[in-house]
Amino acid sequence: MTKPRVAIVLFNLGGPDRPESIRPFLVNLFTDPAILRVNPFLRPFLARIIARARVRPATENYARLGGRSPLLELTEQQARALEDALPDMDVRCFIAMRYWHPMSEETARAVAAWDPDEIMLLPLYPQYSTTTTGSSLTAWREAAAQVGLFKPTVSLCCYYADDDFIRAEAALVRRAWDAARAELGPDVPLRILFSAHGLPKIIIQEGDPYQFQVELSVSGVVQRLGIRGLDYVVCYQSRATPQEWLAPSTEDELERAGRDKVAVLVVPIAFVSEHSETLVELDVEYKELAEQVGVPHYFRAPTQNADPGFIKALAALVRRSLGFGNGTCSFVGGRTCAGHHRDCPFAQSDPRERLGVT
Repeated sequence: MTKPRVAIVLFNLGGPDRPESIRPFLVNLFTDPAILRVNPFLRPFLARIIARARVRPATENYARLGGRSPLLELTEQQARALEDALPDMDVRCFIAMRYWHPMSEETARAVAAWDPDEIMLLPLYPQYSTTTTGSSLTAWREAAAQVGLFKPTVSLCCYYADDDFIRAEAALVRRAWDAARAELGPDVPLRILFSAHGLPKIIIQEGDPYQFQVELSVSGVVQRLGIRGLDYVVCYQSRATPQEWLAPSTEDELERAGRDKVAVLVVPIAFVSEHSETLVELDVEYKELAEQVGVPHYFRAPTQNADPGFIKALAALVRRSLGFGNGTCSFVGGRTCAGHHRDCPFAQSDPRERLGVT
């Protein structure tokens, strides 16, 4: 019996592949209506102003990484590892980056050329946000329509509390915790800072479920760790506009740790690949801040990248999601967000919302 051909499309942010790509990458980012929520007539003008102002610091950051983002290479490693984890299926993984190549249209053309029987859209964002998974889904649907790619498609919106994902993340954190404790004296306390990418508060207030899902990811990891009396906090990094953003910020929590004289282990809870916001912001900028404010020791847990436990979790999600059939699904099938999260994808009258919990 012939196995169905399944195209798995991995969604990720993307990053510049050379210094000359930095400015157009930033323009693409801030032109996205999911990111810069202003009058559409003003958006292209404002996007270019913001991009121009951010080119220099971004160039300095990417210079630390050899002038380019490592994100595509790492995502390719995840794609090949996921294919290897599904040996009984006829699958091929494709990559659709949101703001730099390969972007949705070129990936949709590649998928159409392979001619799968069905398509699985798999975001490398465990927690759903309109600014990440939501934006990528919109871009993909537009691209697929443009190239005439009309195949049965299942879209996984989130897996923030999936058992296998939580188990894999907790294992990484536990190894980092044990290594940190081995370096510290018994009298030096250690606090975990679960650092997620921040968002303007207004986006959450409008119904985006991201903060809710981040907090549940952290709760799941903490429960799995089982460390008695664990000192931890959820915080947010990478503020990019003058608006009020989610709090507490990672910077504020580092300053508090300095006052409390506790060592910190920073865990990038909403990132599954290393990129500039982990390799530069966390490993360089925040480490320097920690030293300045008197944090005794600074440690950082790695992201998942192609960690076997994480790839195993993705493979299980692929198998389960394909079983739910055409349309949108969460890691349990239906809706998992509370009713006031109006930007949950299931808020759009998906008939399978009845499968979930509210």
